[in-house]
Amino acid sequence: MKRYCLALDLKDDPIIIEKYIDHHKRVSEVIISSIKDADVEVMDIYLTGNRLFMIMEVGHTFSFDEKAKMDESNEKVMEWEKLMSTLQQALPWAKPGEKWVIMEKIFSL
Repeated sequence: MKRYCLALDLKDDPIIIEKYIDHHKRVSEVIISSIKDADVEVMDIYLTGNRLFMIMEVGHTFSFDEKAKMDESNEKVMEWEKLMSTLQQALPWAKPGEKWVIMEKIFSL
């Protein structure tokens, strides 16, 4: 199993941050299924201030490119992503169009 850690910011507004949290308390089964169908075995999102950290543990068939293709063909996932984009803001060093940025592991114990 491979692990990815990613980061993204929310807009720095307490109301927006609370909306994001509320949406993630009731993620639809369609969204959950789309994540699992991509061979994501564990997905955890953590919040500090307005910064999000996502930890994903994925199976051997997982691919970010394939997940993106799957998402593009799923109307409900695209609606979810559009909604989430209204609450999120890219990290200053993100590439154009990039949301979640993969973090580099620099220490392990």
